[in-house]
Amino acid sequence: SVEFQVGRTGVLTPVARLEPIFVGGVTISNATLHNMDEVARKDLRVGDRVIVRRAGDVIPEVVSVLIEKRPENTTPITLPTHCPVCGADVIKLEGEAAARCTGGLFCAAQRKEAIKHFASRKAMDIQGLGDKLIEQLVDTHAIKTMADIYRLQKNTLIGLERMAEKSADNLLMAIKKSQTTTLAKFIYALGIRDVGEATAHQLAKFFGDLPELMTADADTLQTIVDIGPIVSGHIVAFFKQPHNLEVIATLQQLGVHWPSVPKAANQPLTGKTYVLTGTLVHFTREQATEKLHSLGAQVTNSVSKKTTAVITGSDPGSKLQKAQQLQVPILTESEFIELIG
Repeated sequence: SVEFQVGRTGVLTPVARLEPIFVGGVTISNATLHNMDEVARKDLRVGDRVIVRRAGDVIPEVVSVLIEKRPENTTPITLPTHCPVCGADVIKLEGEAAARCTGGLFCAAQRKEAIKHFASRKAMDIQGLGDKLIEQLVDTHAIKTMADIYRLQKNTLIGLERMAEKSADNLLMAIKKSQTTTLAKFIYALGIRDVGEATAHQLAKFFGDLPELMTADADTLQTIVDIGPIVSGHIVAFFKQPHNLEVIATLQQLGVHWPSVPKAANQPLTGKTYVLTGTLVHFTREQATEKLHSLGAQVTNSVSKKTTAVITGSDPGSKLQKAQQLQVPILTESEFIELIG
């Protein structure tokens, strides 16, 4: 028979269940089928008699079908339309071998990784909520989605390994602090596939608030810089899932909020691109980047003729020399402060 396993990124992998067979010193009863393209290429069916080997002497895999020994009652292997773990829609985008569960925030198979990403420094920045603690919280069923982070109680935390009263108090304070964030960070924290920090900033700038993004269609999304049909497909699929919408609504009900963002057309630095180099006195690199983003500017890592200006601190790197070569304007920190008002 064939079952489908769901990985941490939502990829569905078909796995063959076999009559036990002794291969390379071990008894094998399961073997990977990789993906549905591979299933089709080998013409595999449920009930087939197959040749099995241990790839690299480790991972069991099905090599081929013995067509001449195929029983009459075999059945085709079909991709599930819904995730076998959470029931969310399964999608397979054109040009991709992998099929994926769209359950995202809700799917138990993806839960731990989704929560780790959500709590990470560049996302909601919940200090003290590390990977091992998240694994404990999920394994003990203290949290099922990232929204449950904001329901955690002190007595639940103290019962965990290496969690004393002081540590629990500090974590609860960090969780409360994280309730105030930015739209871009929240979008990034949701863990939508292929939506990194830069894309999250672009989406926040373009739409200004979350409801507009959640109802946007693929054509609208593709008018944004660097968003093509694949990424727009991931975004639309994510916000179509009721489970994801439920988690987002619960997060907001539990106090997660952000200031509204003026839409790109209304921002003073729209269309301008800046590069940061060196160490600033009054800002960290992330704070300076966030401020520029909030005013509509783009921030890149490399200097080109299209760069509006390079902002320099102490000990600038090679970006300063490149700016001088290309005659790109150079701003000191005081001039940067004047620029951002």
